[in-house]
Amino acid sequence: MSLSHYDPLANSLRQFEDAFSRFFSEPQSNRPWAPAVDIYETDNELVLKADLPDVELKDLDVRVENQTLTITGERKFERKENAKGYHRVERSYGNFARSFSVPNTFDTEKIGASFKNGVLTVTLPKKEAAKPRQIKVEIHG
Repeated sequence: MSLSHYDPLANSLRQFEDAFSRFFSEPQSNRPWAPAVDIYETDNELVLKADLPDVELKDLDVRVENQTLTITGERKFERKENAKGYHRVERSYGNFARSFSVPNTFDTEKIGASFKNGVLTVTLPKKEAAKPRQIKVEIHG
């Protein structure tokens, strides 16, 4: 009979590594995910760009209610029966939702959206009162 040293830390570390490996190797549609979003403002509009690779247009919804812009959708995991087995799945799948407050200086009635190469672009024009105006100043001598 041989004696071996029991190291509880090594055992815990191995269990953590196993769980971590399973987490990334198995597709999980219930794992929450949120697409990356850039928001910037120009002189005339507010622009939002969201990265939505592999999301189909039919699975995407953009709406504005009460000065809140909401983007919802779903990225589906499609396992092909004749494909070789996956070794790792790190991208998240399933439903997503992102909501953003829209300042009242933007006209939500004139919202526009386009979807190209997996990028959703939403534009909200500024209300005329909110656009910068140049005022000529006269000098009286």
